[in-house]
Amino acid sequence: MKCVILAGGSGSRFWPKSRNHRPKQLLNIIGDKSMLQITIDRLKSIKFVQEIFIITRSDLHNLIINEISGISEKNIIVEPSGKNTAPAIGMMASLFALEDQSQIMGIFPADHLIMDQQEFESAVSNAYKTAKAGENLVTIGIKPHYPSTAYGYIQYDEVSDKKSMNAFPVKTFAEKPHEKLAKRFLSSGDFLWNGGMFFWQVSTFMKSMNRSMPKLMSVLLKIAPRLKNREDITKLWNKIEAESIDYGLLEKAENIYVVTANFKWNDIGSWRSLYDILNSDKKGNIIRGDSVIMEGSGNLIISEKKFTAVIGLDNVVVINTEDATLIVDKSKVEKVKDLVEYLKENKTDLI
Repeated sequence: MKCVILAGGSGSRFWPKSRNHRPKQLLNIIGDKSMLQITIDRLKSIKFVQEIFIITRSDLHNLIINEISGISEKNIIVEPSGKNTAPAIGMMASLFALEDQSQIMGIFPADHLIMDQQEFESAVSNAYKTAKAGENLVTIGIKPHYPSTAYGYIQYDEVSDKKSMNAFPVKTFAEKPHEKLAKRFLSSGDFLWNGGMFFWQVSTFMKSMNRSMPKLMSVLLKIAPRLKNREDITKLWNKIEAESIDYGLLEKAENIYVVTANFKWNDIGSWRSLYDILNSDKKGNIIRGDSVIMEGSGNLIISEKKFTAVIGLDNVVVINTEDATLIVDKSKVEKVKDLVEYLKENKTDLI
């Protein structure tokens, strides 16, 4: 299997730690390795993984070469500009198709936390087998532990001809729900969290894309040989419209299976999700760096360069860097993305 890691995102909800020049996937959020390096190491331990590719932005290319180990420089692919996931994945499939259309490809986010390697490998193995068994588009769904409003969901049909591989036909994809709907999803028993991992034979994917997104594929088929020869693809790339693989392909396709998985998973999409996975003290406080919390509970404080004190506050996130400080109610952390949009217009030196 050829693996493609999508590593071009900006990680804007992790501001002020995540910046354009060093986004979330290149931060050591958990432990002493970057999220991207952890993802690479996780995949390299799987026996049937033959080759790993990273697709990223041009301004991150040299940083990844200098800081990431275990990946050949030729396998770090640059997209001229961000066009969402469908063009990036389609470009790699078109490149692989030049050599072997029967090849299985797997798509992985660069910055998700996955615990229990054995369970992860089992799920990937089942997804690989399901993709190889026929013209199937396959994703992995994680059994939900609580009614999360931060994740998308996948509803599946419990009647399946591929139960031996824990693979079930997908009924529908659901966007991030409100809390009441998330509770309904959880109680129904046939909804999974969408982990953003995909598997298919290159030929199956190409056929499906030709049906759902023919205009995009016509351009990508021209790009592939130029990419292989390391020629400039910018002019062709600029003809492409941005689109997600979920909306552009998966929500329209009928040959989709989801493999149910039991490993612990978190997309670490916000400061709240980081709080949820770190160990807290008896009052629910988490401190990283030189800080103190007095008369407060449920707080997350990260302040590595300066002393930070919080008195009489509950459920707040305080992130201190050399040039910026973020203070936000834990229930409002999704608004950090809106803050970054404000900074793009008013304080460009801080993004």
